Amino acid sequence: MISGGGSNLQAVIDACETGDIHGGIVFVGSDNPDAFGLKRAKRHGIPSFVVDYAKVIRRYKADPASVPLPVDANLGALRDKTRLFPPDADPKRVKAFMATRLFAEARMIEEMAAYSFDLLILAGFMRNLTPYFIDRINIDPELPRIMNIHPALLPAFPGTDGYGDTYRYGSRIGGCTVHFVDYGEDTGAIIGQRAFEITDRDSLEEIKKKGLNLEWELYPACIQMFAEGRLLLEKRSHTLKNGRTFRRTIVRCLPESPS
Repeated sequence: MISGGGSNLQAVIDACETGDIHGGIVFVGSDNPDAFGLKRAKRHGIPSFVVDYAKVIRRYKADPASVPLPVDANLGALRDKTRLFPPDADPKRVKAFMATRLFAEARMIEEMAAYSFDLLILAGFMRNLTPYFIDRINIDPELPRIMNIHPALLPAFPGTDGYGDTYRYGSRIGGCTVHFVDYGEDTGAIIGQRAFEITDRDSLEEIKKKGLNLEWELYPACIQMFAEGRLLLEKRSHTLKNGRTFRRTIVRCLPESPS
């Protein structure tokens, strides 16, 4: 799934073609009809489709009734399940977000139904996913099947501008993170990370360049670990001195089998 240029998509395509990933891409989907990544898919003979989220949002603003909820969606339950909003979020904003996303996601799922796949990768897909979509891809809760790459060292700097936030904060280390997708924004279990040093001479563009070079290495490597069955979810809990228990699901990367 892509929204823009698709440089990570290209890295994955290349890795599949060279055998560094033991798999192939069966479709490319986008929320943006003008995404350059769609041209990359066409160049490699990969089927693609578009669900135009922006058009759905414009329709909702003009006439909410023209964007009906999927018949199998319980808006209240999904709103309670998602962790994308703070408790004091404007209810109208939340409703508009959920309604437009559910409508678009239902159409994404319809398009994807034509393909058999093991893993859905988000490669610069700039839309948050709701539990409605996630639960229909993650059939087995013990085996998540949606992977994302984020331009920062999570849990620092979640959101849409990881490298920009890293730069503006004055961080001395930047990096990228591959993680499974859960109900929050960039909060899923971390699979892999790569880091780079930031000097006083580095501009934002230089930071992005350093980060992208690492992304193109890291993402295929994490996808290959999934293909090899080397990613294992493990629940951990830690009791703090104040008595509070911190619980977290992590990914344990099993060692590579000897050849």
